[in-house]
Amino acid sequence: MELNADNLQALSNYLQQTLGHEALARRTAEKYLESVEGNKNYALLLLMLVNSNEAAMHIRTSAAITFKNFVKRNWRVVDDLNDRIHQEDRDLIRTQIVELMLNSPEALQKQLSDAISIIGREDFPNKWPTLISDMVTKLQSGNFHIINGVLRTAHSVFRRYRHEFKCDELWLEIKFVLDQFAQPLTSLFNETMNLVKEHSGSQEVLRILFSSLVFICKIFYSLNAQDLPEFFEDNMKCWMEHFHTLLTTDHNMLSNQAEDEAGLIEQCKSQICDNIAMYAQKYGEEFAPHLPVLVTDVWNLLVSCGKQLKYDLLVSNAIQFLAQVADRPSNKHLFADGNVINSICQSVIIPNMEFRDEDEEQFEDNPEEYIRRDIEGSDVDTRRRAACDLVRALIKQFEGPVIQNFSQYVEAMLVEYAKDPQANWKCKDTAIYLVTTLAAKAKTQKHGITQTSELVNIVDFFKANILPELDRDDVNAFPVLKSDAIKYTMTFRNMLPQDVWQQVIPKLIGLLRAESYVVHSYSAHCIERIFTLKAGNGLPLVTKESLDSCAETLLSNLFSAMTHKGSEENEYIMKSIMRTMSLLQEKIIPVVQVVVSALTEKLMLVAKNPSKPHFNHYLFESICICIRNACKTDNSRVSVFEENLFPPFTEILQQDVTEFIPYVFQILSLMLEMHEGTIPESYAGLYTFLLAPVLWERMGNIPPLVRLLRAYVEKGGDQILGKLEGLLGIFQKLIASKTNDNHGFDLLSTIIQKVPQEQMSSYTKQIFMLLFQRLTSSKTTKFVKGLLTFFSFYCVMCGAQRLVDVVESIQPKMFGMVIERLYILDVQKVSGCTQRKICALGLTKILTEVKQMAPSGEFAHLWVQLLQALIGLFELPEDDELPAGEHFIEVDDTEYSGAYSQLAFAGRKENVLVEGDLQMAKHNLAKQLAALSASHPGHFSVTIQNGLQADALKFLQGYLAQANCQLC
Repeated sequence: MELNADNLQALSNYLQQTLGHEALARRTAEKYLESVEGNKNYALLLLMLVNSNEAAMHIRTSAAITFKNFVKRNWRVVDDLNDRIHQEDRDLIRTQIVELMLNSPEALQKQLSDAISIIGREDFPNKWPTLISDMVTKLQSGNFHIINGVLRTAHSVFRRYRHEFKCDELWLEIKFVLDQFAQPLTSLFNETMNLVKEHSGSQEVLRILFSSLVFICKIFYSLNAQDLPEFFEDNMKCWMEHFHTLLTTDHNMLSNQAEDEAGLIEQCKSQICDNIAMYAQKYGEEFAPHLPVLVTDVWNLLVSCGKQLKYDLLVSNAIQFLAQVADRPSNKHLFADGNVINSICQSVIIPNMEFRDEDEEQFEDNPEEYIRRDIEGSDVDTRRRAACDLVRALIKQFEGPVIQNFSQYVEAMLVEYAKDPQANWKCKDTAIYLVTTLAAKAKTQKHGITQTSELVNIVDFFKANILPELDRDDVNAFPVLKSDAIKYTMTFRNMLPQDVWQQVIPKLIGLLRAESYVVHSYSAHCIERIFTLKAGNGLPLVTKESLDSCAETLLSNLFSAMTHKGSEENEYIMKSIMRTMSLLQEKIIPVVQVVVSALTEKLMLVAKNPSKPHFNHYLFESICICIRNACKTDNSRVSVFEENLFPPFTEILQQDVTEFIPYVFQILSLMLEMHEGTIPESYAGLYTFLLAPVLWERMGNIPPLVRLLRAYVEKGGDQILGKLEGLLGIFQKLIASKTNDNHGFDLLSTIIQKVPQEQMSSYTKQIFMLLFQRLTSSKTTKFVKGLLTFFSFYCVMCGAQRLVDVVESIQPKMFGMVIERLYILDVQKVSGCTQRKICALGLTKILTEVKQMAPSGEFAHLWVQLLQALIGLFELPEDDELPAGEHFIEVDDTEYSGAYSQLAFAGRKENVLVEGDLQMAKHNLAKQLAALSASHPGHFSVTIQNGLQADALKFLQGYLAQANCQLC
């Protein structure tokens, strides 16, 4: 694409179409942009459009977003995938983008800043060493529009330091940044604070200055997150004094007039609380001199903040700071006075645990966000979560006094509720939350609370205050308290007695009918969690037999719950359906037709616009469970599912619904594998389509496509002989890829196993040549492990002598190199019980069947070394050490990380080549060695005695004794 006005206008037109309401035109434009994004100058044209003052702002914004997404998808260079950005374009982008970002309007700055962050993650500092120096130069411009652009970009680039794993490379990068950026940042902080004093009466100037201060505080956190840098330790007094000033200074003119959105002053104070909480947690000794003043500042801040939403993050971070201080034993003296604990409880914890009108509004109007915060662990920035953390920090130091103090508040709130439940239900909500906080000591996502305080009686509170809420006849009354009760039940499910479930499960099934999104979602979630509980004997606590009386009602209510407004794609309900059908197993057969029809109808609906990935995954899992359970005793029932599923599957493939295609291939595999005999006609027409190159360009398609092709080969080796070259072409593509070579070996192994040898003979040499070419050009440990397993598999299926003959036909004496440089050196690296067993069987055949390994053979000198390697495979731990610097490319490292999710209930049942385990392979080795020794009396027994290491000889003698064999 040339950098000219015509192409710029054409690009602008296509971007305009992507913003239109007409779906077909929008999709056509998106497809066009996708098709040309690999062209040279494409990204530069986008940047030209971003920088064009003649273009409309919405077009410039669209170009900026498109550029950012393009960079996100393509900047990382992944092995096996073509680099879609020309090197000249990369160089020009790095040269131009910072200046372009700094001179752009704020709306465009954010998009370009994010793009710089993505590029920096890949290229900085090695390929982009000037990034920091360029930004530092701009910091000194005196223009706060430019300065804020630099700070925004620095924040985007440095933010990852907060969560990166520690390593030498990261330390070197941070040091590189600190050496150039720490002093200019501190100088800018000082200058900005001086300007704040000078312009304290100007709202406009203060707004610009505090925008800078917010970014400066955020960058401070990022640069200090990994460890305390020497520079910041030396300058801690300066930074903490400024933090004290900002925490204690009110600039009400910067506070947002709206009650639901934090203003710049709240954002700044909130980030400062976050910063000092980090220092209190990680650098307590160095931070200690500044602690008393800042604790006082934060306390005064807390008691002065209102309950409006705009203060939520500030209050949360302020309480988290106190929690970090209270958590350290060295600060115990600050809270030892009983009056302090009482004051904290009364002034901080109880007020911030109360259920506000804003929370009730979110419960009703934005229930998904409410759930995300309440039970999904995304409540880290809420008042309640922060208050909860402070309580737990205090309990660690003063369990008895804290629980005694708070218990009085619980009792008082429950008394208030009892006086007038209709008016005072929020009192009970707070009481339940507080009891949960006081009782919980240890928790896991899988099991809920696993350890509780001995000072809180979980069961008594459940019977007295939770069961009555679940027992209400009106499922729509007191929805918040119902959700509290369900959450309590779910949280303490491992602590409640087993006999309560017979009473609770029917109540939860009834609550699925509740109109409240939160209530029926929590009910479905609680049922699903209960069904995963195990009794003391390790068996399920709830059995399929125990659900006989309510199974049909349960499934009916679950599907009906998805008819409630907003719950059409409710992931909690679908997961509960999945778990219920998994528990019921074959007991779903009487209703399977109704269930599969409902699931198919839902599939056709969501396929039009996939938007809930978890819901979609559970939907496909549920379909798999239906198929498995219904066909467990009668595979012919699979036709019922094919009749229902083929129409939506065909539509998904025709419409290219990329999110669903990997799922479709997995379920097609599952159904095809259930057929007896040859490939059914309904599948035969799909085979050619599966070989289309476009399908194999998407990484997410590859694992399920390989499985589906293997099913075709297994069910109809003869039927695919005419298309064998296409199949081997797929193998060639896969084996050349570091990411997908394991799938290539899987496909090849199935072909070798199922296609007659006489049909394969004309291709065998070429296949092995491809394997050796890949070994030479791009050797990795992963590939070597797969190669050794395949060679061994070939020995088992076709004979060891045939393997040697094929390898020797490529190059004389090459098999000797295979033994010496692959088997002897690397067989210990092979992982997985099945793979190690295959290698053991293959090595045994090589040792005992290959004529070149016989006493007079050309590889005889390697015989005892190979036997030593085999015994090591049996007895030594797996060698998982990787060569220095080797990097395995995984699917998760690419842009396709979310494109393939394996269905747990669609698992493939692998063919078992040989029954038994490694112990049986040892037995087989002893038998074969005894037979070989008998054919060469006196030779192998002496060779083994003289050549094996002592430990290996001892192990071999054990194998022979257990097999009742001896060497001649």
